[in-house]
Amino acid sequence: MTNRFDTPKAPLRAEPRHPAPASANVQSVPATPGGLIGSTLIAAGAAGAILVLFWLPAEYGIDPTGVGGLTGLTEMGEIKQQLSAEAEADAQAAAASAVAPAIPTAAVVPEEVLQRLDRIDAQLAALATVIGAPVGTAEPAPAPEPAPEPAPVAEVPVAVTPDSDPVGASVAEATEAASAAPEWRDEVSYTLAPGEGIEVKLVMEEGQVARFAWTANGGVVNYDTHADGGGHSISYEQGRAVPEQAGELVAAFTGNHGWFWRNRTDAPVTLTLRTAGQYAEMRAP
Repeated sequence: MTNRFDTPKAPLRAEPRHPAPASANVQSVPATPGGLIGSTLIAAGAAGAILVLFWLPAEYGIDPTGVGGLTGLTEMGEIKQQLSAEAEADAQAAAASAVAPAIPTAAVVPEEVLQRLDRIDAQLAALATVIGAPVGTAEPAPAPEPAPEPAPVAEVPVAVTPDSDPVGASVAEATEAASAAPEWRDEVSYTLAPGEGIEVKLVMEEGQVARFAWTANGGVVNYDTHADGGGHSISYEQGRAVPEQAGELVAAFTGNHGWFWRNRTDAPVTLTLRTAGQYAEMRAP
């Protein structure tokens, strides 16, 4: 008996599935000489831009485009170069002290030799007693006759004027110059812990002159007088273990000109800077 819900069973067949072509989802770059050269030039240009805009300012303080100065990378590179120079100077000083010749010390005379010298001196004294003249002494020379006293000279009062007294004139001129000198325009002080550094700069135009005087107030610091701005960078002067300095700073170009100090001693150092002259403003922390 056949059930009305029964259906004839047909044989099952596996239908082949064809994958979608890869070109429908992924687009490849044709491997032609022109395409490879273009990709290489693009990669080289990106690497060059990263080198000039970021790596040179951050590592060496070289900022030809000015982007490093805006992002603060140039200052970081300058600090790195200063630390590297200080480390190299410390290594050279240590090497120089290691090869320095030892200071000769005074020879120590043995006690036996000193006793023999004492016995010889005693024998010489005994011989001098027998002879009747002290050993090592000579007859004193006759005293020279006193010179006749000079005749008294009448004192003539002389009026002292700046023309007749060059020393007084110089002192007067120095006093007038000191009083005419302008007062300091800015003054800042910082206390640097061992190993700590600080930077202060003046905003100056090319050719402007600023007077300065800084002191470590009894201590010593390492310093680097430098400048940057407009794609330029320069180091005017460097020094190690310097207690103080004063002079004039002439701007080589328009930008920021100033100093970087670091305390390389084992005790805190108080640094005081005074400035005056031609500059727009002082940039200090």
